[in-house]
Amino acid sequence: MAQESFWVISYDIKDDRRRLRVAKTLEDYGKRVQYSVFECILKEEHLNRLKRKLERLIKNEEDSIRYYKLCNSCKEKIMIQGQGKVTEDEEFYII
Repeated sequence: MAQESFWVISYDIKDDRRRLRVAKTLEDYGKRVQYSVFECILKEEHLNRLKRKLERLIKNEEDSIRYYKLCNSCKEKIMIQGQGKVTEDEEFYII
């Protein structure tokens, strides 16, 4: 079974339309924690699929997307002031 990793993905997109498309795509893969920051728990194959989708949406000369992989011990050290909590992998049970 492929291992999942915790990713913080941030973006700076110049165009409103492209920004909306990038945000909607990221919403399918993780949780928005700030306006242009998402936390995602992804297997490598899902990360690669996400990166390919986002690559088609942005203009490299104007936009940027950053991917930060956090190890488990780093994830445990995340500190939050104010609202919110660290994204956890949700487990689903089919009954």
